[in-house]
Amino acid sequence: MIVLFFAGLILLAHLYLWQRMVRSTTAPGRLRKALTWGVVGLAVLVVATFALTRMDFGHWLAWPGYVWLALMFYLIVFLVVLEVPRAVAALVLRGASRKAVTREAAPVPVPAMAGAPAPPEPAPVVAPISRRLFLGRTTAAIAGVGALGTVGYGMTSALGDPVIERVKVVLPKLDPRLGGLRFAVVSDIHLGPLTGMGHTERIVRMINGLEADVVAIVGDLVDGSVAQLGPLAQPLKSLESRYGAYFVTGNHEYFAPSGPMEWIEELDQLGVRSLRNERVEIRHQGAVLDLAGVNDLNGASAGDGPDFDKALGGRDTGRSTVLLAHQPVQVEQAARHGVDLQLSGHTHGGQIAPFNLVVGLQQPVVSGLATVDGVQVYVTRGAGFWGPPVRVGAPPEITLLELRG
Repeated sequence: MIVLFFAGLILLAHLYLWQRMVRSTTAPGRLRKALTWGVVGLAVLVVATFALTRMDFGHWLAWPGYVWLALMFYLIVFLVVLEVPRAVAALVLRGASRKAVTREAAPVPVPAMAGAPAPPEPAPVVAPISRRLFLGRTTAAIAGVGALGTVGYGMTSALGDPVIERVKVVLPKLDPRLGGLRFAVVSDIHLGPLTGMGHTERIVRMINGLEADVVAIVGDLVDGSVAQLGPLAQPLKSLESRYGAYFVTGNHEYFAPSGPMEWIEELDQLGVRSLRNERVEIRHQGAVLDLAGVNDLNGASAGDGPDFDKALGGRDTGRSTVLLAHQPVQVEQAARHGVDLQLSGHTHGGQIAPFNLVVGLQQPVVSGLATVDGVQVYVTRGAGFWGPPVRVGAPPEITLLELRG
């Protein structure tokens, strides 16, 4: 059902693009036919990209398919925004055309004088471009330039260095000796067909440069199997921190063909410990902080969902607790267990504006620090991207989060 709904959306999107970018800009003929088949091919490309990129032979579709998906989206955004001015311009031009017609006077015939030479033949008149084609081509040109510029900017942002966000979080009951404890928080790295070894190496280099006490990887590390992407994860073994690197599953770990366990085992070999509905003690300057992690909500269907009682039950409630949970919405259960701070990802900050408005309907926090049900939640925008290698209004992020009492 979901597949059919998605295919229907893609079809409707391309029908709209055909109407505005082809039919409204061309006259019937060979050019229109060629462009029509081009739009059909692009629609097939999008569907094939989603269907095949997780397979070894389909990786070559990722770049053209996902880049066109971003262009398609922003073409539609610009065209929809231009619908009103386009309609107004059509009314103005139609009114001007009617006035011009009413002002035209029929030519008065002049009788020819005997012996006078015949008047010269009038020069051929080139028919002006029709009002429909003029408006269609102007609208298409504006939308095309806008979409290309936006996607070009977004690709530069997505493929460039993540922004280092420095955040201080005050926890009222934090032991004063834990003040200054620093977490390097990263999420949504999304190792996949569009990323290379350099993507992981850059993230590791930037994290190590922060000299954090704890590294927290808050889910959605990968988009594929260990067999496909294992080499891209190898730089993670070089992560440096005083008290170790920790990982919790995101929804994409459950999309892997063999589930999350092969990645958990792989990360263990790379020196990254997975917190699977469990907690550890971080001892710093003679004081103790509880660091807990729960599985992602998507694991529930596979019998591997979050278990807050297991992760947080029986602990010393006098201690401050930091929880790693991929989705911000998991704070609803965290609040019932007296968590002081939750670190999450998942949202990408919207990744491609205006999707940030849609994400806000599903998650309590889109990005940054907020308080939900008495629990402070920090949501990182993530260091990678999913789908199109494009970020607009939500640059990639690595966070250095410092605890204060």
